[in-house]
Amino acid sequence: MFSLNVPLPPGVDRLAADLHPKLKGFDTVRERRTLVCKRFGVADVRDGERDGGEGGGRERNREPPPREEALDRLRERLRRPLAGVDPFEVAVTGIDVFDAPRSGSRPVVYLTVESDGLDRLHRRLCAAFGPVEGIEGDDYVPHVTLARGGNPEPGVVADLVDAAFDPVRWRVHALDVWDPEFREVAASVEL
Repeated sequence: MFSLNVPLPPGVDRLAADLHPKLKGFDTVRERRTLVCKRFGVADVRDGERDGGEGGGRERNREPPPREEALDRLRERLRRPLAGVDPFEVAVTGIDVFDAPRSGSRPVVYLTVESDGLDRLHRRLCAAFGPVEGIEGDDYVPHVTLARGGNPEPGVVADLVDAAFDPVRWRVHALDVWDPEFREVAASVEL
């Protein structure tokens, strides 16, 4: 339903634009890039879902609450796990590939992300909301997807993984709640 994302600096967009000509042969080349910290499902925004409270008819039939109501509930539930989280450093340091992604087409070529602060925050949010099996918790690989699927020419993926560039570093002071249905930032949360 929503995800909590790390805003990307212009340097990441410039790097992706520089790499764009090398992404031929992929089914999908991302024009909008994201760095997901944590994904949230319907249960995370339903009133009383985790504490046995009231949920009304929607709880029984698993329907999500209306968007604005869901967003308000998520923001309220984020308050406690985000309390005391300080701004943190993030760096894009290389390129790698998921040869067998958990879902969707393969291969997935992505920018590698290093950040102890992001890893700690992800674990904290998983403790509060639970991890999405197979992609969060111990399986979490912070990354920015560049392209996926298709049948790139032999050597294209290896050349991308071997590409050298100066790391892109920045400090995260806020996080964005991303709404995939409307493909927009629904809210921002200051750290």
